[in-house]
Amino acid sequence: VFILLIFFIVTAQFIKEPGVPIIRPEVDNKKDAKPLAILIAINDESEIYIDKKRVDPEEVSFTIKQMREDNPRGEIVVQADVDSEAEVLVDVMETINKIDGATVINISANRD
Repeated sequence: VFILLIFFIVTAQFIKEPGVPIIRPEVDNKKDAKPLAILIAINDESEIYIDKKRVDPEEVSFTIKQMREDNPRGEIVVQADVDSEAEVLVDVMETINKIDGATVINISANRD
């Protein structure tokens, strides 16, 4: 399991989230835009959240497949708390790799 984790970390593309808070301007002709990314978060209690909604581990695959249908070109971003269990992260990443179209997994990390 540890070797798989190292493999995914090395081969995954790392992204840096912007740290500057901004206020977005209002527009008159609002359109619902599809999200650019599917955000998967694993908290310190190893609970899985997909786009801020708690998801049981058994439902991760189904939920991601549904979101990929709505947004097939969206990137998948995984954020794991430093105190979360590595096994949960590996399971989520393996699930993502099994889903067609989910070829790139971005891991969000802090740069020190």
